Amino acid sequence: MDASRIASPVTGVVGRFLAGAGLLLRGLGLYVRSPGLMLLGIVPALISGVLFLGALATLVYFVDDLAALVTPFADDWSSTGRSLVRVIAGLAFLGLGGLLGVLTFTAVTLVIGDPFYEKISEQVEQRYGGTPGAVDVPFWSSLRRSLADSVRLVALTALVGIPLFVAGFIPVVGQTVVPVIGAAVGGWFLAVELVGAPFYRRGMRLPQRRTILKADRPTALGFGVAVFLCFLIPLGAVLIMPAAVAGATLLARRSMGQSIEES
Repeated sequence: MDASRIASPVTGVVGRFLAGAGLLLRGLGLYVRSPGLMLLGIVPALISGVLFLGALATLVYFVDDLAALVTPFADDWSSTGRSLVRVIAGLAFLGLGGLLGVLTFTAVTLVIGDPFYEKISEQVEQRYGGTPGAVDVPFWSSLRRSLADSVRLVALTALVGIPLFVAGFIPVVGQTVVPVIGAAVGGWFLAVELVGAPFYRRGMRLPQRRTILKADRPTALGFGVAVFLCFLIPLGAVLIMPAAVAGATLLARRSMGQSIEES
């Protein structure tokens, strides 16, 4: 498959980025107009939300201790210097925790809610003309593949997150440039994660969907960054997750040159 011919950009980079963000809005519109989809999607996201809220609260509670643990060199500094470097360390921990939290929340929620989100994705596909080249994938086989791919993506995110965590200690840059890079990295991995169902439905695995999304990276980034920012809002991940699955189905169809206009 020649990915360069699948997604043929017709607008500039900014236009494609905004078009990607617009796919989330379209997914949200489908979600709001379909109460059944809302109920299907909220249950697994709510379960994951409770687990990750507890993890976030734990991180916030211990962040001062963690900051002190990684900055022993500042023990003999003046109180002002020591406090400053540990605030920066604390922000770096929270930034890394946020990046990993959003990605692992998505991975865990997709695994917990695999049948729910598969149903949402299927309904969206039917609304837009069906699934060309669909293959029959048994549930347990699909679940194993989804889990394996999610573990790979989270591990890769952790590897990328470590340098960002270290860069977070750099004054000013760590609090301005690094969060933007983190949102872009997190957005890309979210896009790759969320399009899993429509690609599995066509018999495609992680390497293929990554290659196809790269053919129009600005659109995938626009969608992923929009989802990432929504997930940072309290309860945003729980409420937006079904819409993100619907929007990701549109992203997958667009990336493969298939219609995203209702038939």
